[in-house]
Amino acid sequence: MRLDINGTILEVADVGDGEPVLLLHGWPDCHEVWRHQITGLGEAGYRTIAPDLRGFGQSDKPRSVASYGMMQMVSDLIGLLDVLGTGPAHVVGHDWGGAIGAVLAALSPERVASLTCLSVGHPAAFAAAGWEQREKSWYMLLFQFPGIAERWLAADDFANLRNWSRHPDIDSVIAHLRDPEALSASLAVYRAILPPESLIRPSTELPRIQAPTMGIWSSEDLAITEKALTDTAAFIDAPWRYERINGIGHWAQLDAPGQVNALLLDFLTSLPAPTAAYS
Repeated sequence: MRLDINGTILEVADVGDGEPVLLLHGWPDCHEVWRHQITGLGEAGYRTIAPDLRGFGQSDKPRSVASYGMMQMVSDLIGLLDVLGTGPAHVVGHDWGGAIGAVLAALSPERVASLTCLSVGHPAAFAAAGWEQREKSWYMLLFQFPGIAERWLAADDFANLRNWSRHPDIDSVIAHLRDPEALSASLAVYRAILPPESLIRPSTELPRIQAPTMGIWSSEDLAITEKALTDTAAFIDAPWRYERINGIGHWAQLDAPGQVNALLLDFLTSLPAPTAAYS
């Protein structure tokens, strides 16, 4: 369904009843990356809410880079929960969705019953992860160059994206990115939130996360080091759980859906039920 969230139209999959689980994708995905979790969580009695974030999938794609700042992303999610009338949600994020989910949990603790971060966790943990992480993040600098990055990704039927990312759903992803405006919109989150000066400018300090949090990292992740995720624990005043999945890449929810679903359900069922409604 399509929902107007403070003037931005988001495509949202809202499935089932029960405690809400907000599923946040990363780059270059849309809500379809969570299809296995939507099924697994739904069968376990949870309501899954999976938006296409602004700039991705079938959601609106503003042309201004400034429209893709972290606060705009977080505001979309708060507005979405308002429109749907949910109580506190279990937030599950992958890649950019993990970072956005962590900021949502820090700034609006009353909206977040728990937090699960796949690959990417707290932005400060990522920023302080050291040279190994910076080497893995080489593409983030490339993505800063409008036109150049788009050409590099799209040339020869997206050959560079295919070969570098090793995305399990690459044909579906490319189908969403063939429109040049969609490709540029997807890159805007890097340009708005991680401009080159962010390497030397201290990030905004966030309140500490108050929600129980689980981190999941895969040993063959091409983009994120283990430290960049596990150091999230230093920014949480709540129970922290860490799980490592060996032998798979960046998209654990696609490469090992059974393992991810089992971890999610074990974590969620260990938590007290959230309050019935937000007011």
